[in-house]
Amino acid sequence: MENIFEIKDCDDYEVAKELIREYSKIKGAESCFVSLDKELADLDGYYKGGALLIGYENGTPIATIAIRNIDGVSCEAKRLYIKPEYRGKGYARLLMNAMLDRSRKLGFKEVTFTTKPSVMSIGYGLYQRMGFEEVSNTEGTVSMRMELK
Repeated sequence: MENIFEIKDCDDYEVAKELIREYSKIKGAESCFVSLDKELADLDGYYKGGALLIGYENGTPIATIAIRNIDGVSCEAKRLYIKPEYRGKGYARLLMNAMLDRSRKLGFKEVTFTTKPSVMSIGYGLYQRMGFEEVSNTEGTVSMRMELK
């Protein structure tokens, strides 16, 4: 059976919370989740003006990516996560492209995000290949950006 991967707007916040909580438990990623309780308490408000997307393989929720409105011009990509057993299938690039497309449709001119290359080296390489530029590196936490055209 061929796997079908779909990316949809989040319509069940419990599914999103479960994926984000699972992501928050990755060793070394803890500092990426300083406001996790506030975020999970009001996902709709936290991503207002942006988007919360869920990736499904054959109908099973396995991935997430979010867009947080910063100031109407810039947005922050957050919470790119794929369950470990579903990695290596090209889903991260599909999620990133869906996030970029949605960011453009929402009228944003720039996408920023932070990552920890020591913890998420595969993702960091993907971001570089997709054209994100590194703008700062503070104690191993890298800020990246891409201008949207």
